[in-house]
Amino acid sequence: MTDAPPGARGAAARGPAAPGGARDGLLAVDKPPGPTSHDVVERVRARLGVRGAGHLGTLDPPASGLLLVALGAATRCVSALQGGEKTYEATLRLGVVTDTQDLAGAVLETRPVTCGEAELRAAAAAMTGDLEQVPPMVSALRVGGERLHAIARRGGTVERAPRRVHVAAWEWLAIDPPRATFRVRVSGGTYVRTLAHDLGARLGCGAALERLRRLRSEPFGLERSVTLQELETLPPDEVWARGGLGLDEALAGLPALTLDAGEAESAGHGRWLALEAERVPPRAVGAGPRGLVLRGPLGLVGLAEATRDPEAPARVRVAPRVVFRWAVREGGR
Repeated sequence: MTDAPPGARGAAARGPAAPGGARDGLLAVDKPPGPTSHDVVERVRARLGVRGAGHLGTLDPPASGLLLVALGAATRCVSALQGGEKTYEATLRLGVVTDTQDLAGAVLETRPVTCGEAELRAAAAAMTGDLEQVPPMVSALRVGGERLHAIARRGGTVERAPRRVHVAAWEWLAIDPPRATFRVRVSGGTYVRTLAHDLGARLGCGAALERLRRLRSEPFGLERSVTLQELETLPPDEVWARGGLGLDEALAGLPALTLDAGEAESAGHGRWLALEAERVPPRAVGAGPRGLVLRGPLGLVGLAEATRDPEAPARVRVAPRVVFRWAVREGGR
């Protein structure tokens, strides 16, 4: 991997370390239906020669659309990058209930569809805003250290606590019962197939998701992405040029703090800083262990947790939680 601090040496920091070499950042992939998210990560890893890689937000095998693959140092930033609002386009089928809440699962029951367009729109409007959503059994969430889908494959079920989600907008694109197509904007962690299932339950006829495509994971979209075919056929440098985002650019949407050389060196060695509150972006305070980007004179240093100093209310404690390897080696200078 390149040891150049992202953002410190201009375009060189955003591009490859060497032709076909490893990158630090995100690769946006337009996933087709079929492969798992893990399959896509493995293909990216092999094609770009990257050892460290992971994905932001799982797309189920039947789903398509935006899958962000974190490479190199970006794998340590996943929790900070994946919480943005998501936009999906989907088609549901009324009158059917399945064990996976989509049409890939076994049909549990079928019911007559008696609702019309007005009832469908009213039910969706009632499910806009803050909701309590029970995650589906067939999901990647862990309960007691085990993935829910592994438990479901054995025929088991476990109690799942509801989670607060937010539906910002629900727009109907086509309604032709028993099918209906919609676009929805939701908070991170929302299951769209569960939205479809719960909508069907509200209508009394049941519903299952037929098709799902992710269009955006803020602030990232499909407008700068590569298909799996392009990943397999284009030279690695061109793949990165079309769908890659350097770490500096990937983190640009998060609140950032600019450090001087001495502060950058301290942060690069993991030491926390006591700073005047006015220097720290307010939305970063209390935002969690990776809610603040640290930048030194030569670029990125790491991610930090910002909290009010209990001993000095006018000050904020900035504690590095992720320190990038170049900051450790160079002290951020």
